This record gives sequence, structure tokens and C-alpha cells, in this order.
Amino acid sequence: MSARDAILARLRTAAPGVAAHAAPALDTRIDAHYAARREPVATDPHALAQTMQAALAASHAEVWCATADAWPAQLAARLADAGVRRVLLDPARPEAAALARALPGAVAPVPFDRPIDAWKAELFDTIDAGFTVARSGIAATGTVVLAPDAGTPRTVSLVPPLHVALVHANTLHPDLHAAVHAERWHAGMPTNVVLVSGPSKTSDIQQTLAYGAHGPRNLWVVIVTEPTATACQDLPQ
Repeated sequence: MSARDAILARLRTAAPGVAAHAAPALDTRIDAHYAARREPVATDPHALAQTMQAALAASHAEVWCATADAWPAQLAARLADAGVRRVLLDPARPEAAALARALPGAVAPVPFDRPIDAWKAELFDTIDAGFTVARSGIAATGTVVLAPDAGTPRTVSLVPPLHVALVHANTLHPDLHAAVHAERWHAGMPTNVVLVSGPSKTSDIQQTLAYGAHGPRNLWVVIVTEPTATACQDLPQ
């Protein structure tokens, strides 16, 4: 028996017996708790997009809505205007491929196709932005849910000074509890989930807030809506 197995065996022996119905009963109590405290919210994607936008703006993120046809050109123009010259993305993703086609010649798409040790200096010194496609979004807190993979590892949303996240309005949930249920995380939670609710920020003991100390200092979120939707509000950027 390994040391790990021995430790686990002792813990199981010391733990009190748990009835078979305990976990479902606890789930029911948790569901009732959230149902009781949750304010009535619209589940319409456009209403959720407005809530998401307001929450992100309050966290100092730049957020706007765009249709599926319009967002690549709009984002490409904004990147160029912001002085971005190299953007990290996964060309295997349809959304990233659409952005790459829309980029002007002055902005180069860069794939994450090498081990990080092979190009660490280049990655940290020359990449201006990282582009990700969100798994979903949590409207109440303005949270982008990312599921990093080999083509878009966590580095893409962590290292570049600008993180650009694309989230589809039809993947928005009112809150985290609703997201966990709707996406059935209990049946197969992703091995790596990242929740992003604004640009990187920290503060010292004097409560002086600083951005970009532990990650991107800027966060842009593009909410993709239906062609006929006018979901986003005109909020100050």
C-alpha cells in the first residue's frame, strides 16, 4: 500500500458514515437556497447581454455587442487603432480564423504552436493581445467562462497585456449556479475552468488599486448577438 492509499484509508475510516441520499438531499437544499435568494431575471439572451455588459463595464472592462457578421471587422479595426501588432489566437477555431481574415496587414495573427520554453521571450515581449472564445458567460457578475485547451492554453488569456474574449449571447447564464446546472458540470466538469470578471487588479495595504500586476491590464469582451438584436446599452467606455 502506498503512502497515499494509507492516508486515504485512514481518512475514510475516521469519517462518519454518509447515507446514500445525503448528496442528493444537499443538492436539493442548495437549489432551494439559490432559488429563494435569486431575483427574478430574464433568460432572454439579449436581456442577459445587457446585464453582462453593465457588470463588465463596472469592472473596468471594455465591452460591446456585435452581430456574427460584423464583429470580426469591428474587432480588427479596434485592435489596429489600439496599436496592436501581434495577436495570439488559435486558427483552428472558426471565430479566431474569422478574426485572422479580417485583420489588416499591420496586425499579425500568431498561433500558440510551440512549447512555451521555445519562445518565452518572444511571447512575453512581442505579443500585444490574446484572443479567446468563451465557453459561456455569467451575466450577474460579468464573468467570462474559459475552458483552456491545447490550442488556447491559459497563457493566451494571462500573459498578453490585452485579453480579448468573445462570448456568444446564447451561452449566457444569469448566475454561476444556473451555469453549473445548465452545462451539467456534475456530469463532466471541464478539467480546467477559468473565470474572468475583469482585467487583472490588485491592491496594497493602503487599498491603492493597480491593474495588470498579475495578468492583462486590459480586458475587451465582444458579445455576439443575433443579426437583428440591439442588446447592448450605450455605456461609457
